[in-house]
Amino acid sequence: MPKISREDIQIIIRNSNWSESGVATFLEEHVYSNKPMWRKFLSLLLLGLGISFSTAGIVFFFAYNWAHLHRFAKLGLIEGLVVLVFLCLFLIEARPLVKKTMLVGASVLVGVLWAVFGQVYQTGANAYDFFLVWTLSIAIWSFVSNFSPQWVVFIALINITLILYTEQVARDWNGALLSLLLFAINSLFLLAFLMLPRFTRLKSRPSWFTSLLALTVATIGTVGVSGGIFDKANASFVFLLLSTIVLFGVGIGYGLKTKSLFYLSIIPFGLIIICCAFLLNISDDAGMLFAIGVFIIASITLLIKTLLGLQKKWNT
Repeated sequence: MPKISREDIQIIIRNSNWSESGVATFLEEHVYSNKPMWRKFLSLLLLGLGISFSTAGIVFFFAYNWAHLHRFAKLGLIEGLVVLVFLCLFLIEARPLVKKTMLVGASVLVGVLWAVFGQVYQTGANAYDFFLVWTLSIAIWSFVSNFSPQWVVFIALINITLILYTEQVARDWNGALLSLLLFAINSLFLLAFLMLPRFTRLKSRPSWFTSLLALTVATIGTVGVSGGIFDKANASFVFLLLSTIVLFGVGIGYGLKTKSLFYLSIIPFGLIIICCAFLLNISDDAGMLFAIGVFIIASITLLIKTLLGLQKKWNT
């Protein structure tokens, strides 16, 4: 049965003799959140907040007491906390979700450990070295746990490492090449998480996770192509442009197939931004700015109208 919204129910009530008791029962069963759903939501929320606040407290503890702690105390405390977390993972009986969430906290603590190590011994390493070592240290945990928040931390660290590498080491890289690498890496992760569950026994990823990855890919592609339009054309920009066009087309097809308005909204919106950058590159006088304003209003209006039409079609 297609998902029925409250607006649909109101229309049915106005045009039928549906009793109030029947409406109330339907709302309780299909629209309103029941006690088990609220209990699950609150347990996940409190678990996430607990791990987040605990990790933040540890970070601020070291920041506030840094000058008063001996270097062995600094390293010993953070190493002891990482070991304590792993002892809890193996010795305490808890749900897999709780253990995986604790592992995410341990992944953050590993970053704190490397930061403390670098400050104590003044290694003089570049910032990208710190994030690279942090990424490699939690790589096995990410693959073994196969937990979506853990993957978010891991993928974010990969992106940060690559960005800092281009800023501190590979300074001769142009912006298009960096955007192409980031676009390729995040696209591979997105395609893997969407396709692997269909061919393996792996469970499908939560929608928020794949949507976050898709938004990242769309943002990188849009910003990279838009920025490359104003620069001198090179091979990296051509590959980025072609890759963006192909993947955006695949994304639109996937959105139509799965009836996902999310993909059908972020991709056209990115294309609108790219078109505006192309027009602005042609000319930046008052006439062109007016034409770009009209184009934005018309294109977004058409996009919203199309999305509303698809939503109405899919709900009937």
